[in-house]
Amino acid sequence: MTIVNFKKNILRIVFAMLTLCQLFSCEKLIELDGNPPTYITNQQLFADSATVMSAVAGVYSYSQSRGFGFSDANLTIATGLSSDELSVVDNNSYFAQFYSYTLTPWSSGIIGLWNYPYQAIYRVNDILEGVTGNPRISESLAKQITGEMKVVRALYYFYLVNQFGGVPLVTSTDFEHNAKLPRSSVETIYTYIRTDLQDAVNNLSADYPSAGRVRPNRYTAKALLSKVNLYLGDWQMAYDEADDIIGSPLYGFADVPLRAVFLEESEEAIWQLPVKTSYRQTDEAQTFIPNTGAVPRYLVTSFLLDQFENGDQRLLEWIGETTVNDTQYRYPNKYKNKSASEVPTENYMIFRLGEIILTRAEAAAHLNNMDQAIKDVNVVRKRAGLLEIQMDQRSQEDVLNAVMKERQTELCFEWGNRWFDLKRNVTDASSASTVLHTHKSGYKPTSNLYPIPQAQRDLNNRLEQNEGYN
Repeated sequence: MTIVNFKKNILRIVFAMLTLCQLFSCEKLIELDGNPPTYITNQQLFADSATVMSAVAGVYSYSQSRGFGFSDANLTIATGLSSDELSVVDNNSYFAQFYSYTLTPWSSGIIGLWNYPYQAIYRVNDILEGVTGNPRISESLAKQITGEMKVVRALYYFYLVNQFGGVPLVTSTDFEHNAKLPRSSVETIYTYIRTDLQDAVNNLSADYPSAGRVRPNRYTAKALLSKVNLYLGDWQMAYDEADDIIGSPLYGFADVPLRAVFLEESEEAIWQLPVKTSYRQTDEAQTFIPNTGAVPRYLVTSFLLDQFENGDQRLLEWIGETTVNDTQYRYPNKYKNKSASEVPTENYMIFRLGEIILTRAEAAAHLNNMDQAIKDVNVVRKRAGLLEIQMDQRSQEDVLNAVMKERQTELCFEWGNRWFDLKRNVTDASSASTVLHTHKSGYKPTSNLYPIPQAQRDLNNRLEQNEGYN
């Protein structure tokens, strides 16, 4: 389903929403207990705070086509295969094209990576329009929801721009206008992201607005803002935002066991979504954990396995192992619960403190604050059961390499971090061209961006294709 379908289906959707709104109490929707109902909003439904919160609940629902746009594990698969984290067993599957760098504008694997975020952006824009200047809700609620939705919208644009480069900047629900938008530049998209996030920082408080850490607070906005500034090379801004989060008493790291990092109400969590339904928990677990006696569909590469030092507990806790016909296979195992009945419950982690600590470490190294950078790296290493790195006579390049290595092992299989790190070319040792040419064939500089889906270009002839895919 694409944005085009919203207009012709809106009457049916509105009717469905009115029915759903009668099934769930206002209190449950506000608290977002469990996995909330999902639906597409319409301006006419923002009649009071209850209907506003009904729309907000849908945004955080763990459903990629009707709620949260990154809940199908496809981003993890695509970026893991594109980088050096994963290989695919079935070379004929459409995801194998990410591993071999043979994507085309007609590849099935790219469709959801483009469509689902834009569908979600439409919902976010609809809510923003519904609460702006709305006399039927309080100013404080409008301010809160505006801040939350701007964090969500910034998240979608951040991942769109890092996968596809410049993309259309859709900021309203005006279908006629949006249908023929050209691609905005990468710089324009990043400027918009930072503006949204700064507005969110100003609008949100440090307190979470409902139970758990499902809806963004001020530190959630800062987490993404620190990441954006890191990618843009604004080291001081990245450092300051990360430092503010790390200094908050809301979050913990050292005392959070590796096994508990992704659990519901993890102290390390900055933003996580409830995923449990009547039949399953995360799609990540469903995708990566094989059935008994079956070969995993996606394997951890020997390259990544070799990066874990002896005694690294992350290798034991976060990478699974199975033997089939006397052959050993290793697979991602950060999320361990496939069925709804497994306990304790896991939530889908979007931001956690471990990433923020490594963000501060990288920014500190670029600011020539080597003491702080090494200190942060050692905090992460200590929890993993590793010895501390000593500071004696380490150059900036040495420290940056240490940070990037720790990012590789700490953040593997999370939100494309490794693929984006390779493309950022922080150091020669971590550049995509160096690493991927070493152990994979087919990589070329134009592989750094995915092609724009041809179906979208057929609908909008103003969408120019990325280099290398014409």
